[in-house]
Amino acid sequence: MVLPLSAAARPEIPAPPPAKLPPLTAAGLDQAYAANRANAAEAARMASAHGDTHRAAADRALATPTRHLLRFDGRGEGQVTEVFGDLAHADHIAVLVPGSDTSLDTYARFRADATALHRELDRTTPRTAVIAWLGYQTPDTISTTVTTTGRADQAAPQLRQFIRQLRGIAAQDDTTVSLLCHSYGSVVCARAATDLDATDLVLLGSPGTGADTAAALHTRARVWAARGADDWVAEVPHIRTDFFGTTLGFGADPMSPSFGASRFAAGDGGHSDYFDPGSVSLTNLARIVRGEISEVTRA
Repeated sequence: MVLPLSAAARPEIPAPPPAKLPPLTAAGLDQAYAANRANAAEAARMASAHGDTHRAAADRALATPTRHLLRFDGRGEGQVTEVFGDLAHADHIAVLVPGSDTSLDTYARFRADATALHRELDRTTPRTAVIAWLGYQTPDTISTTVTTTGRADQAAPQLRQFIRQLRGIAAQDDTTVSLLCHSYGSVVCARAATDLDATDLVLLGSPGTGADTAAALHTRARVWAARGADDWVAEVPHIRTDFFGTTLGFGADPMSPSFGASRFAAGDGGHSDYFDPGSVSLTNLARIVRGEISEVTRA
């Protein structure tokens, strides 16, 4: 077996610590948004002084007055949680959990996915909100970490806590929360699944979850799975093996009938195409978020 090499280390980019805020509530959202924008603006100044113009530009974009940031941390690879829509009054909330190679430097492409979903939802169901949750340090695609659950195990408690916070913000007890988990993000969602107060758990282009079946995730959420016809992840071996004390791989294919997920159509797209405007997958994702289960086209 040949293991991928870790990516070269990048010099640390200076940034302030995250803004100190009280527990999130619907009434405190504007305060949180303003504080995190101010933090991003300071991070942009520090990155610029450090000579990292690319990071400075990414931070500066997040600091603009139209951005709604629930959390921002410009240190290291960076983390950000951004809201699209009126979170305090949403009947349906979708949380996007990204896969490998997602950081502040590449955040724009992840944000584009969230924006596309929000626009699709908003066409017919205005009381919806979409959240781009970059709340963990994602692995590099060319690294050993992408083949283990290590980063996912670290991220799972933060994701559980965030979903609990969302339930405290939601205007109604019956507000739905759907997790849309892409690639390695599906491993994160799987590790967080137990006691996760979510309505739906959607695995997109998943390499596996570390569980043999959907039932083994021990979640009350409906478990969905989809894979585009041109997604290279279909070629990933669905194995789990010990290698010098480290477990490599994620086991069963969520698209396998024996896994037990509700499989839905994702069209002909590739690994990065699940949120493409007009795509079969985006249409079905919006139906899942809205709770239109009978309208979802099955694979």
